[in-house]
Amino acid sequence: MKFFIDTANLNDIKEAYDLGILDGVTTNPSLMAKEGITGAENIRAHYKAICNIVDNNVSAEVISTDLEGMLKEGRELAKIDPKIVVKYPMTKDGVKAIKRFTTEGIRTNCTLVFTAGQAILAAKAGAAYVSPFIGRLDDISQDGVELIAQIRIIYDNYGFKTEILAASIRHTIHLIKCAEIGTDVVTCPLKVIMDLLNHPLTDSGLAKFLADHKKVNG
Repeated sequence: MKFFIDTANLNDIKEAYDLGILDGVTTNPSLMAKEGITGAENIRAHYKAICNIVDNNVSAEVISTDLEGMLKEGRELAKIDPKIVVKYPMTKDGVKAIKRFTTEGIRTNCTLVFTAGQAILAAKAGAAYVSPFIGRLDDISQDGVELIAQIRIIYDNYGFKTEILAASIRHTIHLIKCAEIGTDVVTCPLKVIMDLLNHPLTDSGLAKFLADHKKVNG
């Protein structure tokens, strides 16, 4: 399973890279705004800075909602770096843009997916990634992890090459459940991944080892 981190924070991206767990980055306009990155030129420069850290797979999201605008903006994003994956929303024009870019050899990530039917459309259009938002489904009392399982079965049934990128991961249980199901990728804040390190028995065991070492060595 690949680990992407959902951020535009360069320090978090560098930390994940140094840990050896970074397979990619997903971003969106909200995450750019959170880092105080505004203006088209600054945003493009920031994407390039992210690409300079990451080995591959940097999802950059369009903000246009019409087909021509999506295509124009998507091509501009793709020119930044070969590592860029253009992120399109699950709309009719978004799916059309995905299909167009698939024929042009530009990788895409279909985002804001909430049903298996939407995931089928994204795969048929040739999206490199499909991003179901499991945490947001949980927020409205639906089972986000179950949606991932459903998509996994469908994609395996028909040999779709689109990778399932579980998004809106809120905690380590989400992450582990996605791993059990066979999710191709999870994207989440770095903190969720770092929380995998934690267990009280690890802490107490290390404390005992250090205490015993101190006794033996005076």
